[in-house]
Amino acid sequence: MTHTMSVFRVTGMQARGVLSLQRTTSFLSTNRVEYRPSTTSERERAKSVSAYYNQPAVEAAAKKRTVRLTPSAILYHGRTDDEATTLKSAQYLQKELPVRIAKRIMAFRDLPFIVGCNPIILGVHELYIRAFNILNSYEPIKTREDEINYSRKLKELLEDHQDVVTQLAAGFRECRRHIQNEELVARFLDKTLTSRLGIRMLAQHHLSLRESKPNYVGIINVTMKLKETIERSCQFVSQVAEHKYGRVPQLKLSGHVNAVFPYIELPLDYILPEILKNAVRATIESHSEFEMMRLPPINITIASNEVDFIIRISDRGGGIPHHLMERVLDYNFTTAKEENSDSTQEGHVFSDMMEAVNPNPAGGPMHGFGFGLPTSRAYAEYMGGSLDIQAMQGIGTDVYLRLKHINSSSASFRI
Repeated sequence: MTHTMSVFRVTGMQARGVLSLQRTTSFLSTNRVEYRPSTTSERERAKSVSAYYNQPAVEAAAKKRTVRLTPSAILYHGRTDDEATTLKSAQYLQKELPVRIAKRIMAFRDLPFIVGCNPIILGVHELYIRAFNILNSYEPIKTREDEINYSRKLKELLEDHQDVVTQLAAGFRECRRHIQNEELVARFLDKTLTSRLGIRMLAQHHLSLRESKPNYVGIINVTMKLKETIERSCQFVSQVAEHKYGRVPQLKLSGHVNAVFPYIELPLDYILPEILKNAVRATIESHSEFEMMRLPPINITIASNEVDFIIRISDRGGGIPHHLMERVLDYNFTTAKEENSDSTQEGHVFSDMMEAVNPNPAGGPMHGFGFGLPTSRAYAEYMGGSLDIQAMQGIGTDVYLRLKHINSSSASFRI
């Protein structure tokens, strides 16, 4: 492959355009997140709450085994553009989704009592129960009309659950002082967040099968240009940083910049902004005393081979102190100021704006909640890869994101 280099930079005029992208969100004024249940009838809500205590159907479904598919299988079957393929996809989801959701509901029940009773976490639990009740009781899908109606309901549920990651982050932040078994909670979050990612990928893939989008089979971009995917995240983070700080370090891409291969962009659209945000913020804030000094660049190196592809993001932001290294990938650990700090509002402006302008269906970055990096690590591992951090204290940090190709010569991951 050709090894070339490109430089990516966003101007102030481009950065100011980010304001037009903003949508109203409670994060613009506060880091508090309140659970707001989706608009449903009182009868539906009462049914959902009562199901919290009486769940024989959930328990039965949770005992079943999940059937996880390889991306290559999804890609192969999705290439056939006919009604039979779409119908089979819907029938698979009708059997599979209640099982996966039921397993998550049982996990909510196993949380420590004081954690499970947190109003925000309890609200998310209720959302899962409601989704299970709707999907598990759905009439068998036999016709095209059945599939269309099912897809419409599936889309509604995806919208209802769009803020689940944000809600979980806020809920666990509220009750973290009561958590004694951090490993139990970490396992719960790893499984819940990756299960949610898998469900959303499967559901969105099905919904995308009817869309005629060049170079896509469902949600799989069959000719994904990795450089362009990275540049999209670079532009997003740079725009927000320019508005917050008034300056942005240069973002340089090098390595296998011409790499093209099929991949699912959804997890990348979450992970890359998280890593880049940390690198940009560290670089700017570690050089704040030298306003006129040119910021050192952030170097992004791409490598792709037959098995996997690697993205290395290197900054000169001073590195991570030794006493923090062991915790940077822990949930609810953050170097941002605590919520009761007088300077919280100013300290989280960068985070809040990123949350506001990011329409990412995977949930949006959890800046200041201590969810961003651990969620990125969990997503990377779910996709058959890894996320590793190497810090040189006093110099900077290197983050290595390694992900398997979906048509890898080795054993593939399953969704």
